[in-house]
Amino acid sequence: MWPSASHPIETEIFTRMPDKLRRKTRTSWADANFAGQPADCFLEGPSFDTAGNLWVTDIPHGRIFRISSDGEWTQVAEYDGWPNGLKIHRDGRVFITDYKRGIVTLDPASGKVTPHLETRHSEGFKGVNDLCFAENGDLYFTDQGQTGLHDPTGRVYRLTAGGRLELLAATVPSPNGIVLNLPETQVYVAVTRGNAVWRMPLMGDGSPSKVGLYIQMSGGLGGPDGLALDSEGGLIVCHIGTTLWRFDRLGRPTHHLVMEEGLSPTNCAFGGPENGWLYVTESRTGTILRAEMPYPGKPMFSHAR
Repeated sequence: MWPSASHPIETEIFTRMPDKLRRKTRTSWADANFAGQPADCFLEGPSFDTAGNLWVTDIPHGRIFRISSDGEWTQVAEYDGWPNGLKIHRDGRVFITDYKRGIVTLDPASGKVTPHLETRHSEGFKGVNDLCFAENGDLYFTDQGQTGLHDPTGRVYRLTAGGRLELLAATVPSPNGIVLNLPETQVYVAVTRGNAVWRMPLMGDGSPSKVGLYIQMSGGLGGPDGLALDSEGGLIVCHIGTTLWRFDRLGRPTHHLVMEEGLSPTNCAFGGPENGWLYVTESRTGTILRAEMPYPGKPMFSHAR
């Protein structure tokens, strides 16, 4: 797409899901998303806690894992759900966008999963996908379901720290990854089936205005998925079927990752020394890749008090 205009960054394999943890069984999630093909795992939701552990979700089997800095895997929870996005709040709670159950929280000590937001106006969600926190504790999340160009009714929400649920957009063809810019005046949304990233400016009262197409991608096997932001305001885009791209704050491509393995980089998180490494879930192979980036990342857990 833009390889001549961007600099390559090599990746390396950090860890793979151990064979003993893989489930080579058919699931209803894989039936719907992989045309009936079994998925022994499908990793998403990478996020680091304050101790330097990497947390990931395994969607089809309803599992949450914690991975130590030396690559050791621990299963923290298994429950009846399809956990996708994951972020860690300042208070230590793990927030999860669960495709089947809405927003749930996980107690990292006990592994107990608790409903947090299951419905809107007594209606279930289409299938929530990813989330991010603002510094004031507001929670932004996407409701993707099976939407796409044939059904552009995906939604973007904000759940305020005070508990009020606000609909920000309802005409998105497959909203996926979501992050705020550095001053938190704009929301970036990965629009998978539109093969694009949208920019949603926020007015003084928090309402969206003049939502527009920020970056138009091309090619790939799916579209943009997870997003991350670095300390310079650069946007990292996981593009299914190609690689990860870094765009500067003006939307110009500056770097791309050379994938060591696979073509399904679904999500990413900054971590490691000085928060300078990008960790990537290669979902289909159950592999975590990493790369040293030109700029450190903005922390992905909430600092809100």
